[in-house]
Amino acid sequence: MKAIQIKAHGGPEALVLAELAVPEPAPNQVLVRIEAAGVNFIDVYHRTGLYTVNLPYVPGQEAAGTVETVGEEVTGLAAGDRVAWAGVAGAYAEYACVPAEKLVKLPEHVDCEQGAAAMLQGMTAHYLAHDTYPLKRGDTALVHAAAGGVGLLLVQMARLRGARVLATAGSARKAELARKAGADEVILYNEKDFVAEVKRLTGGKGVQVVYDSVGQATFLKSLDCLAPRGMMVTFGQSSGKIPPFDTGLLAARGSLFLTRPTLWHYIADRPSLLARAGELFDWIGAGKLFLYISQVLPLEQAAEAHRLLEGRQTMGKLLLSPA
Repeated sequence: MKAIQIKAHGGPEALVLAELAVPEPAPNQVLVRIEAAGVNFIDVYHRTGLYTVNLPYVPGQEAAGTVETVGEEVTGLAAGDRVAWAGVAGAYAEYACVPAEKLVKLPEHVDCEQGAAAMLQGMTAHYLAHDTYPLKRGDTALVHAAAGGVGLLLVQMARLRGARVLATAGSARKAELARKAGADEVILYNEKDFVAEVKRLTGGKGVQVVYDSVGQATFLKSLDCLAPRGMMVTFGQSSGKIPPFDTGLLAARGSLFLTRPTLWHYIADRPSLLARAGELFDWIGAGKLFLYISQVLPLEQAAEAHRLLEGRQTMGKLLLSPA
């Protein structure tokens, strides 16, 4: 089978096309023929070595496809079922063996591209808006990188929960997409100071929560956007790691809360996984949640996909197709 391997950490060129044997499923696993794989910043972190993985390594934490064979201990799944997953490595390939407990069946109204686009980033947006800081009517949230994969979904979910959404974006085109997703106000951070704009738009009060996937470039200024006892949710670091800082800053800025969540703790058990994914699929079917898939590149162009992602040249979801 065709697969992308990382044999040494580095830039996008470290993603090398390889020919590997089709894996055999263990008793608790399912062999899936992959039809679409999601490209996410966690894949970049694995490629660069920011997050440690054993090499050689097939990246990709999210995909959807069709069941080929099932292990002898697997129940409830059969050849021909369409499934999706997040949190299991090996998605940059034609086939992958996935533990059955990590798979969710795709309903008829969700195709494989939508399934691959919804799992990791969709469930991330879901836990952020529903659990990490449960948004409610009357809240105002600041969403950074609002035209990105998580950002567009998070804006929509925040509006579903009745919150007012202030968003940041890097271009007029991205700002337009964020507005279409439901952002009440979009701040072009390259043109205006987002702290001053947030204060202006909230009458000096600040927001109840900041959702920040950018990291180093926005972290300290984001704290200045919060109302007293507001929550800073940092869930990514596309601009680099946040350096150590004095926690006294949280007190000085209004007894703020700070958290660094990750999806895996919010889908650690199967009922949580099924409930979170199931609600996403229901919203897609009802037309309440729109998945913006900007590009689908061939598997062989994985390096180009990473260049686009790191260069902030993407909007919404970027997928790879092994076909």
